Amino acid sequence: MYPSVNDAQRCSADGYLGPAPASGIPSTSPAQPYAPPLPYVTTTLRGQGQAGQWSTGLCHCCDDPANCFISCFCPCITFGQISEIADRGSSSCAGNGVIYGLLLMTGFACLYSCCYRSKLRGQYDLEESPCVDCLVHFCCETCALCQEYRELKNRGFDMGIGWEANVDRRNRGVTAAPILARGMTR
Repeated sequence: MYPSVNDAQRCSADGYLGPAPASGIPSTSPAQPYAPPLPYVTTTLRGQGQAGQWSTGLCHCCDDPANCFISCFCPCITFGQISEIADRGSSSCAGNGVIYGLLLMTGFACLYSCCYRSKLRGQYDLEESPCVDCLVHFCCETCALCQEYRELKNRGFDMGIGWEANVDRRNRGVTAAPILARGMTR
């Protein structure tokens, strides 16, 4: 079935080992020397935390109490900020916030927001945890929004200024707000 080690070690003068193993890649001629395929290389942007993991947990809302308060009493603001960054500026914070607010009154806001959680996970190669996106938003909408907000914030986005201002900051090389030194003290 498979060639033995001796068959694989046998080589002719021109380097041809015999027919190439089936790789799913069409070859132009069976007489060409077999070259192993190049390794598959992926490049992804990873932020803080381990590869594929969220930087904070779903129930770590106390890490950012101001955002937790806003997400509890007016989740459309938090959702609008998240969606503008996830859409990379193609939609506005206010527009998505209004749509979310209208859907919130009908009870379907979790379906809308879970799509943005999926988009965010895809952009940053995050795992789908603790369960599927729709269930996370259906059962813990506020916690899910807070986690997504913290994730973007931990990846260097200033959530209050929107996509365009964040891009402008990164282009200028500003990664954080300047630290002002206090005057002389005795």
